[in-house]
Amino acid sequence: MKPIRLIVSGGGTGGHIYPALAIASELKNRIPSSEVLFVGALGKMEMEKVPKAGYPIKGLWISGFQRSLSFQNILFPLKLLVSILQACSIVKKFKPTIVVGTGGFASGAVLKVAQWMGLPTLIQEQNSIPGITNRLLGKKVDSICVAYEGMERFFPKNKIKLTGNPIRSMIIEGKAAGSAKDFFGLDKNKKTLAIIGGSLGARRINEMIADKLSFIQQFDLQILWQCGALYYEQYKNIEQQGVVIRSFIDDMNQFYNAADFIISRAGAGSISELSSVGKPLLLIPSPNVTANHQFHNAIALAQKGAALLIEERNLSQQFDSIFSTLVTDTQLQKQMSTALKAIAKTDASATIVNEMISLL
Repeated sequence: MKPIRLIVSGGGTGGHIYPALAIASELKNRIPSSEVLFVGALGKMEMEKVPKAGYPIKGLWISGFQRSLSFQNILFPLKLLVSILQACSIVKKFKPTIVVGTGGFASGAVLKVAQWMGLPTLIQEQNSIPGITNRLLGKKVDSICVAYEGMERFFPKNKIKLTGNPIRSMIIEGKAAGSAKDFFGLDKNKKTLAIIGGSLGARRINEMIADKLSFIQQFDLQILWQCGALYYEQYKNIEQQGVVIRSFIDDMNQFYNAADFIISRAGAGSISELSSVGKPLLLIPSPNVTANHQFHNAIALAQKGAALLIEERNLSQQFDSIFSTLVTDTQLQKQMSTALKAIAKTDASATIVNEMISLL
């Protein structure tokens, strides 16, 4: 098969970065001679995570428009202009055969330039309610790969392909639970509660876990807690025997396989990975997202018996009873695992690469 020259752009959060990496990985596995270049935003986490995954990346001088009054908003028009000029230079030099965006302001500049140049373009939308960048791009892109039904509310119906969200192949592969617990210095014979608040961490979840450590340990559980880089200095000193705290987890395969129970936010990328993993799950959706879409992600799983759900505003009143149910009700645990795996779409990356090839 003829090599593809792919520019893939998406970033700001793990929810945009990891689907982009999954698509790139699938393409390289399928057509090893293909060339892949990432484009992200300077100063954002993709500038570190993408090179760690083995791909080159170029950074644009771009940032989002703040909803509150901010000096950054004064710079926004200038940053947008400079980013478009940078994107023009990158696209002309790399000469891609197709350009793919997974969300974020950098992808907006790159895909808009690609559209002006008449190149095939595709966006991958992770959420049931798309962000502003993908909504604007959706009018002109050639294909829109989505994870939820009903997306014709936001995008032209004839461009939509229901693919699911791409998951990193290492998560699908799995590892032995015992070796994964060894990886984090945990007791391989003890059950583990794994906590993740998204790639940047979650303040309210961190506060709650710190407050409930003794309560959680009453269930004879050890704790693997990814608190986020923003909060690591605040919580690292409470690490102790049976409580492992990390700012960030690079090897999520090890994290998921070390877990017996998981507490997580409800971002679309996380939902896709957690469904594939199939571990008993408590979701605490972030209320600080567009159109409260994490709550809608979480309620969809809860209604199918695939997860338990607590809204952040109800944590103080509901955590003890719902957590107790999570870790003691073995019948519910089996039900959740079965329901999660029934929801999982592990072939999304392959389906998206098929769609890319069809556009060419």
